[in-house]
Amino acid sequence: MSIPSASVRLTRPVAVDLFAGAGGMSLGFEQAGFDVVAAVEYDPVHAATHAFNFPQCEVLCRDASKLSAADVLGAAERGFKRLHPGVPWPDQLDALIGGPPCQGFSSGGKREQDDERNDLLLHFVRLVEEIKPQTFCLENVAGLLETKFDAIREKAFRRLRAAGYALSGTDKPLNSLNFGVPQSRRRVIVLGALGETAPARPAQSDGQVSVEEAFEGLPSPSAYVQLLTSDEVELRTADIARRSSIKSAYARTLAGIDPLPGDKSRPRLWDPSYLTGSRRTTHTEETVERFAATELGAVEPKSRLYRLPLDGPSRTLRAGTGSERGSHTSPRPIHPREDRVVTVREAARLHGYPDWFRFHTTNWHGHRQVGNSVPPPLARAAARALLASLGHAPVALRAASPLGEETLLALSRTTAQAVVDALAEELPATRTRKPTVPTPAEKPTEAQAG
Repeated sequence: MSIPSASVRLTRPVAVDLFAGAGGMSLGFEQAGFDVVAAVEYDPVHAATHAFNFPQCEVLCRDASKLSAADVLGAAERGFKRLHPGVPWPDQLDALIGGPPCQGFSSGGKREQDDERNDLLLHFVRLVEEIKPQTFCLENVAGLLETKFDAIREKAFRRLRAAGYALSGTDKPLNSLNFGVPQSRRRVIVLGALGETAPARPAQSDGQVSVEEAFEGLPSPSAYVQLLTSDEVELRTADIARRSSIKSAYARTLAGIDPLPGDKSRPRLWDPSYLTGSRRTTHTEETVERFAATELGAVEPKSRLYRLPLDGPSRTLRAGTGSERGSHTSPRPIHPREDRVVTVREAARLHGYPDWFRFHTTNWHGHRQVGNSVPPPLARAAARALLASLGHAPVALRAASPLGEETLLALSRTTAQAVVDALAEELPATRTRKPTVPTPAEKPTEAQAG
């Protein structure tokens, strides 16, 4: 057995996730070996979902633009003491991570130069300047590198360098396809470390994963009438057996059959005999006929929904918008074998989430949470690059941790606000204009609304 060099620390580095959403970045960093002790998320529904999946993490439901360094470090100290009772708080962060809301830079939107959400990029920079973590990871859409955003982007990078950080990833985006995710998703990943040596770029994976491989072992939701009113169901014996015989290495790890190579996250206690995140969407007969006539990899002309291929990856999953931007429904792709849109669980498989990871029980919130998040395998690769800069080789954890209370996954916005102690003056403002009406293909049942 090799003995670690004196420069390698076997402790787990400490991170805080800003703009955390449901927790894609948190999960990837935890899998790499970080202790994500606190998460900041201003949407109370998403904050509650994060609390379910990371019950030992301190979740701060706040607007990051209004946070001070003391606020963030205070939350980090509370989360650290919860994870490590009796251990002195180190009073510093190894990493500050996060993806500021990117719709102002996104190719899926209008790329508005004056979108107020663009300023959140500079609030991330401000908190890095004030907290001075050893490293940071800043994620955003590829549109951030467009010429029209030169001024705000270069201002951000200039300030980070002036604060003493060496940067990598400022010149071109990465594609999640190259990190074991069956989805084309181009993202800018800027890594920074204090000192003169920039972190290495995240290491890519060999080979690519197809939609067919990603979906292997998932039963058809149409076989379970319970999924018309619930997002979970106990699997029949035949479906449990089919799940256990998955051949795809990608699907076997997400289903929990095989361990994820190099996984250093806290094992979760969960019941794999249940299918979750699979609430059905009902379609009209006319919609089903249109879906049936749509070839794999093609776009259905009326709804403009894309039909997934079997032998290749998915296009980028989109999130739609929250109440502060008009409550637009996310465009969900059409299943490659069935004439319906995909479930939240199927979208999660296309993103690299393990099957134990849960999302809000409604389709609207659930798909937003997946589509807004960083694919965990991409976050994991970024985290491993930062570990090299930190000189850490964290050990794997063996003790399993329970998940949170399932009631956290079904909260309305108002109820979630009370549960996560959100400040009313910092909540997303509800836009008063009439939201876009979903197409028949996307329109949820009454049980799915929310």
